[in-house]
Amino acid sequence: MTERDGATNRADTDEPTAAGDAGDDAKEGMFLVTAADERTAVLKDVNDGQVHALSSNPGVELHDAVEGIVAPDPPMDVSWRLVEVESRRPLSIEESDESPTASTREIAAGQEVGGLTRKPRAGTGEIHVLTVPEEDTAGAVRDVLDDEETTLARAARLGVSRVEVRSAPGVVSVRYTP
Repeated sequence: MTERDGATNRADTDEPTAAGDAGDDAKEGMFLVTAADERTAVLKDVNDGQVHALSSNPGVELHDAVEGIVAPDPPMDVSWRLVEVESRRPLSIEESDESPTASTREIAAGQEVGGLTRKPRAGTGEIHVLTVPEEDTAGAVRDVLDDEETTLARAARLGVSRVEVRSAPGVVSVRYTP
C-alpha cells in the first residue's frame, strides 16, 4: 500500500516497474483520481485533461493528487497502470463559515460583477476572488462546490491539498491552501 503522507514511494502494483522500463508511451505527470474502487481507478492528468483508466487500483482513493508515471498495460494497451508514485496526497474542498478577508472584499469591490481576480497566497497557493450579483452569491458558491473535478485539479496543479470557499453578499473567495 502506498503512503498518504506525500513521501516518495512506489505504487504497490502487481509488478512495479522502474520508470526507465515503463516503455515509450509512459507518461509522467500530476493526476487527480476521479474515480476509485477496490479493483480499478481513473486518473486525470491535471495539465492536459487526458484520462487514464487503470487496470487495477494500487491503493489510490477518490480525490487523491498523485504525482507519478502511468504506462499502457500490455498486451492490448487499452488500460493503464500506475508504475511509479513520487507523491500522493488527499485533496478536499469545503465551504467555510468564515467571511472573506478584508483584502478579498476590497478586491471584489474594485472589479465589475462577473469579475475574477487571482492572487498568490503568502507561502503556497492562490486566492480567487469573484464578484457576483448579491442575490446569486449562494448559487455561485454551490457552482464552485459542485465542480469538484475542475477545482481539485487546480488544487493539484498548485501543489496544495485544501480548497476553502468563503462568501459574503456579492463576493466569493476560493482559497487554495496547503
